[in-house]
Amino acid sequence: MRMREKLLSAAVVLWLAAASAGGQTGGAAAGGSGPGGRAYALGPDDEIVITVAEAEDFPGKPVRIGPTGSISLPMVGRIEAAGLTVEQLEAELAARLKTYIRNPQVTVTVTEMRSQPVSVIGSVGQPGVRQLQGRKTLMEVLSEAGGLKEDAGHTVKITRRMEYGPIPLPGAVTDASGQFSIAEVSLRELMQAQNPLLNIPIMPNDVITVPRAEMVYVIGDVVKPGGIILGDQSTVTVLQALSMAAGLEKTAKPQDAKILRVAPGSTQRVEVAVNLKDILAGKRSDVPMEKEDILFVPSSKGKTAALRILEAAVGSGTTAIIWRGAR
Repeated sequence: MRMREKLLSAAVVLWLAAASAGGQTGGAAAGGSGPGGRAYALGPDDEIVITVAEAEDFPGKPVRIGPTGSISLPMVGRIEAAGLTVEQLEAELAARLKTYIRNPQVTVTVTEMRSQPVSVIGSVGQPGVRQLQGRKTLMEVLSEAGGLKEDAGHTVKITRRMEYGPIPLPGAVTDASGQFSIAEVSLRELMQAQNPLLNIPIMPNDVITVPRAEMVYVIGDVVKPGGIILGDQSTVTVLQALSMAAGLEKTAKPQDAKILRVAPGSTQRVEVAVNLKDILAGKRSDVPMEKEDILFVPSSKGKTAALRILEAAVGSGTTAIIWRGAR
């Protein structure tokens, strides 16, 4: 019995790990305009190319803005480039070059923007920090982050610095510090384009969070063990969960089924006996499942039951079945 309990505990851990289970730098970008139509302000680690007509000292090679925001160039010396727009930097360079060149024609092109990070975290394919390249919408940024994972929840949260103004969405609030605007968007409405206004432009330093959905699990001697994503409803019943798992195997012992439930105020799970045989026969009432519950149906094969669960859990890392309820 102790061995079965250990194997069952291992299976549970593996199933939950499977269910729970990069910053990038951009390519070339045109200079001048930033996200939301704002004039792009240069920042540390941006790469620019400076060309000056009839000036051999400016052959158009890439220049990286230093971590302090400055660049050093022939003839003009050190310039604080961070915070300037492309046009402002061109004007500053032209003013300094007038000592050496009559009517200098200066062109600055931004080839890499690395000072406009956006964090995308949670249930997306490739969570991490990425760089905005020009104007991007919420849908575009989510797509570039690998899209939504199967266990994504029903909303996406955007957190924005107030220097860019409040998020232009109904229900947006300002946090207690007054420094951030926070809003949530329904993923169903966003993905189905029910309200195009939800697809807002993303600003530098935005944090986009896609929470993991609430789930329940069915494992053991069922046809299709896996996780069930709760939809708009807050719970499913044991019979509903069993139906989504395509029913019992012939070797199942439904009278000995149990729910493994996280005890209130604890990380430990307790066992709740569930006589599936009587419930299926209408002799007992159906039992509601709570979020993160695990319905375990043992096998009549005795000692092999826990081993089968463990094998299924190991395989679930790449083949776990997840059913999504109605959003």
